[in-house]
Amino acid sequence: MNSEIIAARVEKLRALMADKGLDVFTLIVDERANSESCHYISGFRGSSAGLIITPDTSTLITDGRYLTQSKSQTPFTVIIQSELAMPEYIARAVADGGYSRAGFEAGKISHATFTKYFAPVKCEWLDVSEMIPTLRRTKDAHEAELIRKAGRIGREALGNVLKLAHAGMSETEFEILLTGEIKRLGAEKGWAHDDFIVASGERSAMCHAPATGKVFADGETVTVDYGAMVGGYMSDITRNFALGHVSSKAQEINGVLLRAHHEAVRAIRPGVRGADVDAAARKVIADAGYGDKFVHGLGHGLGLEVHESPRLSRTSKDVLQAGDVVTVEPGIYIEGWGGLRIEDDYLVTEEGCDCLTVNDNQSITVV
Repeated sequence: MNSEIIAARVEKLRALMADKGLDVFTLIVDERANSESCHYISGFRGSSAGLIITPDTSTLITDGRYLTQSKSQTPFTVIIQSELAMPEYIARAVADGGYSRAGFEAGKISHATFTKYFAPVKCEWLDVSEMIPTLRRTKDAHEAELIRKAGRIGREALGNVLKLAHAGMSETEFEILLTGEIKRLGAEKGWAHDDFIVASGERSAMCHAPATGKVFADGETVTVDYGAMVGGYMSDITRNFALGHVSSKAQEINGVLLRAHHEAVRAIRPGVRGADVDAAARKVIADAGYGDKFVHGLGHGLGLEVHESPRLSRTSKDVLQAGDVVTVEPGIYIEGWGGLRIEDDYLVTEEGCDCLTVNDNQSITVV
């Protein structure tokens, strides 16, 4: 990552630190947990790390596994140590620094860890779990372009693999082919921590059905929820295809979802509540008689993680702002028949929104 981008992010973090009167900000990565925030603020993408940021210094602590990687990925001062557990090292550094107000992420460490290592340090510990997510929510041009590239790769990969899909192929075989094609086209991987959803026939009534050994049958519709990772940023796309022909029921439901999707997109702009965008899509689905078959929120934020802020749902309190990237994914699920979902990713702009995944191929593809 460009060191100028990292420097700008650190300065924004320091401004938030000053607002809260912090002398130091700390962050811990424990075997990949919280690695996304570490990547965002420092550039480092290893599985174990600690950050200590003051008004004047930025330090990354990791172990010998990452000696070369850390120095190539971050402009921070790098300390390599393996003698202490990372929370203990961070706590000692705060104590030795004589800081009076230290920020930590209570949502990322256990109560036992805090009690054992942090509580004994004679300073005021402030929970600032929201600071990095607040910064991460607004995507800059660099981040949006990475998601856009991940979207292009995802779209091309699915198109290529659909040429190979046929009755008798299993859901798992399809997923393996799609994952391989995504990597062949230049992405790092699919999603960071989740397998793709490949659900055929009646199984597609399950919103989060993982791929299984079930084989595709003639006349079935298949829902594929997938994405690609580029530079740590992910796309999130859902498309549907049919084996041999599309049933009249599937055509009807897909038409409803297309109208719902586009109605929601028209509602996206800065200052609009996430709940209102959800309501725009939900009304279309309810008016078509499928209101009780749309069983999840309309969408979510997207970036270094597949699910971030803000949320588009009936219960969301979020208000959209320029720089948000959100998914729009209305779905209809009928037990005993199946389900369909149409999903694309949108960057909120001052004028409205910009599709990052190219939404001109949302119809059911016949293979």
